[in-house]
Amino acid sequence: MADASKIQELLSKPRNELTEYEVSLLEAHELSTGPLSILMTATRTHTQVLISCRNNRKLLARVKAFDRHCNMVLENVKEMWTEKPKGGGKGVNKDRFISKMFLRGDSVILVLLS
Repeated sequence: MADASKIQELLSKPRNELTEYEVSLLEAHELSTGPLSILMTATRTHTQVLISCRNNRKLLARVKAFDRHCNMVLENVKEMWTEKPKGGGKGVNKDRFISKMFLRGDSVILVLLS
């Protein structure tokens, strides 16, 4: 793997001037140190993650695969949400199990390692 000075040099260049090899080095560095490193760790160690979605639901799942847009293939998913009755009052916690799921990245708000 490239050292820190090589990575800094690549970061200073415009991306369209990089070779394919340099782009792959840069992407590998970003996956190991940037925000996507959480998903990379979860994928490698088969650790569960808690995902908060825009529809106000939470997903507890194992990440099988992901991309830079946070699209994810999830396994053993437990989806959790709260339904509020029409007449007011306390909400009822609900959940369901989904064996395999594709989650589109634009619905992801937060990802936590469990």
